[in-house]
Amino acid sequence: MIEMLVVVTLVCMAMPVYVYAGYPLLLWLLTRQRPPAAPELDEPPPSVTLVVSCFNEAAVIADKLDNALKTDYPADRFGVVVVSDGSDDGTDDIVHSFASRGVRLVRQEGRLGKTMGLNRALETIDSDIVVFSDANALYEPQAIRRLVAHFSDGQVGYVVGAALYTDSEAGGSAHNENLYWRYELAIKSMESRLHSVVGGDGAIYAIRRTLWEPLQQRDINDFVNPLQIIAKGYRGLFEPTASCFEETAGSYDREIARKERIVNRSIRGLMRVKSVMNPARSGVFAFEVISHKLLRWLIPLFMAVGVAGSTVLAATGMGFFQLVTAGSLVMILLALQGQRTPEKHTLPPWLSLPYYFVMVNLYAVKGTLKALRGETQVTWNSARPSGSPTGNASDQSTAVSGWWWLVVGVMIVGLGLGYV
Repeated sequence: MIEMLVVVTLVCMAMPVYVYAGYPLLLWLLTRQRPPAAPELDEPPPSVTLVVSCFNEAAVIADKLDNALKTDYPADRFGVVVVSDGSDDGTDDIVHSFASRGVRLVRQEGRLGKTMGLNRALETIDSDIVVFSDANALYEPQAIRRLVAHFSDGQVGYVVGAALYTDSEAGGSAHNENLYWRYELAIKSMESRLHSVVGGDGAIYAIRRTLWEPLQQRDINDFVNPLQIIAKGYRGLFEPTASCFEETAGSYDREIARKERIVNRSIRGLMRVKSVMNPARSGVFAFEVISHKLLRWLIPLFMAVGVAGSTVLAATGMGFFQLVTAGSLVMILLALQGQRTPEKHTLPPWLSLPYYFVMVNLYAVKGTLKALRGETQVTWNSARPSGSPTGNASDQSTAVSGWWWLVVGVMIVGLGLGYV
């Protein structure tokens, strides 16, 4: 019995290590001899429509459209469509002022959500390629050209660009998010060389128009849509030189709430296109999507089981598990101290990193539980300071009850191994 408990505990504690370190290492080993693709744009180039989704983005939409119209792509092969999900702050009026420059507005009434707005917009678009973007994402002039060049390969169904953050030094949340995103970009690059990058990016990704199929209202478009394309037998590539720039959510609460929404919708989306997790259907991509997404979402569960086992084994006098437990208690105290600090943007790294990691995983659990209960958020607000935070977060510190901190403790103990 004890031997089995040791095995289960060690496996559960090893899983986060595999997800965050082992998987990237395996990708590196498998792709180090594979150079990235270096495509050339077809002549004549394919026609392209840039689709910008927005709700109450009056503060940024003019800059976005100015930026889009300065792209280095043949003007006669390029168009811009703005999808407004019932905006009531003057966004639509600003978009109409660009009509003479070829910008078209598709308005959706009733706040039906981004995905339904995209379904509506795609019905009106017949270009070869569609590029999806957000209202606050400003593109480098060559970004669209570099995305579209990959479609010269007939096996490529979608291409994802690199969304970079402009405020990484503005505060603890922004800095942590920037570090995390650079780590993610490295993984995307290796996944692309091995088979396909897992998922898109709502700020900058392109697809073949013919591969779009209408999505369900609760689908997260930049995850489900790429999975559907993989299921059709195509590849998805990452192009790191196709860059755009946007701000982070700006605070821990907004960023954490955004993570909850993403996980809530993504886990449901993966179950809807679960055939991509079958190696017989999607080959090595199944390894990628399980390692990068599914196992990462399950990390809190692995931690909970690992902590329970570690606590029991520590009580039997096993020194290793006693060290794990002691290190975990230190981590819990650091996370609690981060929670108690009113101005979280001033947190030093030794507090901000454990606090950020704990809260992101906690809200990933909440998002997963909501998905299992059939609760999925279909509308959104801007997560930036100028807008209302997404979901239930507020500008104040996230209120976490005592029993939630018990869950936090269970999750964070699994990290103790890395700190002892």
